[in-house]
Amino acid sequence: MSTAMAKAEGYKNRIELLQGTLDMLILQTLRWGSQHGYGIGQAIRAGSGEVLQVETGSLYPALHRLEKQGWIKSEWRSSEHNQRAKYYQLTVSGRKQLASEYSRWNQLSAAIAALMSPGESGGQA
Repeated sequence: MSTAMAKAEGYKNRIELLQGTLDMLILQTLRWGSQHGYGIGQAIRAGSGEVLQVETGSLYPALHRLEKQGWIKSEWRSSEHNQRAKYYQLTVSGRKQLASEYSRWNQLSAAIAALMSPGESGGQA
């Protein structure tokens, strides 16, 4: 398979995140400790088995939005490669928000699963 075909196939298989899902994934990633933006994106990508890829144009506005909400805080530090990087950390308020988002995600995913498999859950086709 050519490189262009492989890229096209990878793009076709990418999953667009539902609005709000990215925020939940960022908060979840920061539960494991503080991280810079690039590391957050890599953690989401690796944790999803390379299925979810967060573009820079989506990640950094989400980080700024979460910080403005008070769910994360940031500080400038030196990265593992001695470069200046902004590290993000989950706040107490962010942990509460994550719990709320996780509960809503469970409700949403259960509702979608029921719609996709109506015979298994007693729903109508």
